[in-house]
Amino acid sequence: MELQDPKMNGALPGGAVDYRQEHEGFLPSHSPSPGRKPAQFMDFEGKTSFGMSVFNLSNAIMGSGILGLAYAMAHTGVLFFLALLLCIALLSSYSIHLLLTCAGVVGIRAYEQLGQRALGPVGKVVVAAVICLHNVGAMSSYLFIIKSELPLVISTFLDMDPEGDWFLKGNLLIIIVSVLIILPLALMRHLGYLGYTSGLSLTCMLFFLISVIYKKFQLGCAIGHNETEVERKSPPSLNTSCEAQMFTADSQMFYTVPIMAFAFVCHPEVLPIYTELCRPSKRRMQAVANVSIGAMFCMYALTATFGYLTFYSSVEAEMLHMYSQQDLLILCVRLAVLLAVTLTVPVVLFPIRRALQQLLFPSKAFSWPRHVAIALVLLVLVNVLVICVPTIRDIFGVIGSTSAPSLIFILPSVFYLRIVPSEVEPLYSWPKIQALCFGILGVLFMAISLGFMFANWATGQSHVSGH
Repeated sequence: MELQDPKMNGALPGGAVDYRQEHEGFLPSHSPSPGRKPAQFMDFEGKTSFGMSVFNLSNAIMGSGILGLAYAMAHTGVLFFLALLLCIALLSSYSIHLLLTCAGVVGIRAYEQLGQRALGPVGKVVVAAVICLHNVGAMSSYLFIIKSELPLVISTFLDMDPEGDWFLKGNLLIIIVSVLIILPLALMRHLGYLGYTSGLSLTCMLFFLISVIYKKFQLGCAIGHNETEVERKSPPSLNTSCEAQMFTADSQMFYTVPIMAFAFVCHPEVLPIYTELCRPSKRRMQAVANVSIGAMFCMYALTATFGYLTFYSSVEAEMLHMYSQQDLLILCVRLAVLLAVTLTVPVVLFPIRRALQQLLFPSKAFSWPRHVAIALVLLVLVNVLVICVPTIRDIFGVIGSTSAPSLIFILPSVFYLRIVPSEVEPLYSWPKIQALCFGILGVLFMAISLGFMFANWATGQSHVSGH
């Protein structure tokens, strides 16, 4: 089904309203009547190649949670973990299929406009709010990693006390990184331009994966290698034998499973990437999503497997902390992970700016001052939150537990049920029943995630971090 997108204000009763966002204005189109081809995108021609689109979407998927996947495998078992990860990857691909189908029906490639088309003006506001909260939370998480890890890496390279010199202060370093690296990339007009930096980010994570595999063969079973493990503040796991568990279940499993369910969150970036894809079609964009999800599945599976087979049940939530902190290779890996995290922030910022433009300036032509101002305000806001509100990570943990299942499961299923005409797919047809069950699954994941997060707070324990 060929698509050429009008970024219009959703064919409203009485005529569609033409609007322009951060791209050139999209020509209005009319809703297709049953049996006719969908509206086509006529005015904005995407120029981003298939490969660059894959890099951007893969970078959007890749989160800091990859560092905790070995911990998740230790509490689920190798085979159960891989089976669960595969199911989650397939569900994420299906979710993107629902989004692209809805975009094809109405000729809209904007998440917020799909919300308006499905639920009216309230839907547009809800979708924009969910995207903004989720991605601001992700940006905060990435900057927290930079704030806590970068001073340690620099001080180890320089053999200095991380608390000693002013230039090793985490708060100062995240401001420097934001101004010198993140801001210039965030000012790019089109997301496609970030394909090169996304490729670099993925190369850094590939280096991380290769290093984990190399360390497995260098160390063998690292249990008992005291020089390779960090000093522990808590006693190690009772089951510290070098024996892999294929299937296992314990109390920690119920904390790791919801986090794994959000391992492929990239939905706010899907439609912006689709907008800039050259020769856009539903099949072509679905192929971009499938290749990206498949590549990340392989990287997740290999990282978790070799990390787990190095430390077995004693692996910690932050796997890099298990290795010697004086190991030059591990220092380079930590620096590469920090670079990858830094280069992910601009990709995550784009959907927030797009949502704000859709919400606040839906009929305005592109404006560089507004484009720059939104990026500046967002970066200042996130920096202030990370520096001044130490508990903001917990707050965004709750937000993430509601926004992630909404973006992956609930909203795509609601869009499909509301937007696809009953003449095309009756309410009791199998595709709509599938979409309904998919949305119910999202509600269950949301309830489980919130329940375990509140239980985590009540017991005062810390578990593996998510996306």
